[in-house]
Amino acid sequence: MKVPMVDMLAGYPPIKDEIETAVKAVFNKANFILGEEVVKFEKEFAAHVGAKHAVGVANGTDALRLAIIAAGIKPGDEVITSPFTFIATTETISQCGAIPVFADIDPVSYNLDPKSVEKKITKKTRAIIPVHLYGMPCDMDAFMAIAKKHGLKVIEDTAQAFTGKYKFTGGDWKSLGAIGDCGTFSFFPAKNLGAFGDGGMVTTNDDKICEELKALRNHGSKVRYIHEMEGFNSRLDTVQAAVLGVRLKHVEKWTEMRNAVAAKYAEALKGVCVTPVVPANTRHSFNYYTIRFDTKAKRDNAQKHLTELGIANQIYYPIALHLQKAYAHLGGKKGDLPNCDHVQDTVFSLPMYPELSDAQIKTVTDAVKESLKVAVK
Repeated sequence: MKVPMVDMLAGYPPIKDEIETAVKAVFNKANFILGEEVVKFEKEFAAHVGAKHAVGVANGTDALRLAIIAAGIKPGDEVITSPFTFIATTETISQCGAIPVFADIDPVSYNLDPKSVEKKITKKTRAIIPVHLYGMPCDMDAFMAIAKKHGLKVIEDTAQAFTGKYKFTGGDWKSLGAIGDCGTFSFFPAKNLGAFGDGGMVTTNDDKICEELKALRNHGSKVRYIHEMEGFNSRLDTVQAAVLGVRLKHVEKWTEMRNAVAAKYAEALKGVCVTPVVPANTRHSFNYYTIRFDTKAKRDNAQKHLTELGIANQIYYPIALHLQKAYAHLGGKKGDLPNCDHVQDTVFSLPMYPELSDAQIKTVTDAVKESLKVAVK
């Protein structure tokens, strides 16, 4: 049985009529740029995550870029983040003239390690970008405490973690993206809340940052043809906002379905490999389901075996950013961040989407077990 990494068509039939109605309404009004559906979706999204403001932008990369600028990060400033993430997290730092600084990751959560972050803070440090990797919440108790101690901004990279939540010690549950100074989201089609194209969002509780974001996304203009700054052409498309507004109504159900799939994976793979550890004070969104082996050879063997069987799989991410040619000028090398070095060589992501069937889960997990019986060369 072939199993895709993501089946974006599986969830479409149940909401097909809702989607078509919403999209036709936009067509009939022909208000395609910053139409009323964008404003409506921004309000609904902000309410969903518990943030005061939500500003729609063209994609998740722009969400990061605009958030970094709106948070006051200037050329020459240092921003500490994870090396174990997609390059959008760091290329946006560089493109704003700031300097990405890589700290090591936690070997269990694969997220940025707060202790390593503290060691990287200098007089030039202005912000931390914790990445909620795969949908697993970062240790936000620690990051908010570090930020307060050192006067730093916190920009949450929540591209893979919409609907994820974190419970503060002695406090309440908070939605990821509504904890730091800004939260950034991607609506790439394969995300938990995916558009039918590109899209992104920045959330914030800061009125000034919100106004800055709205100007930045629209060529630096708050009033038409009056430009207080240079900005970008980065507006969430009205058609995509209409689609996302419909999908937002169903996303909590889909997250529960993802967690159910994850539980079945964990049960079937118990004792076979390292499966995700989800602390009691977190809600994982399971954008990806990532397992880990004790050696690179076993991981590579599993990938080869599943691929041969027609079972989709992926390594997120095979070469950490501090080792990429794009960041050679920063002088990073193997051994600098040992946890990251080990994790990048041993992780492996399995198919994950809400509609994954029990038969598909069994096919995938049986294949993982079979791969370990094949002699590793």
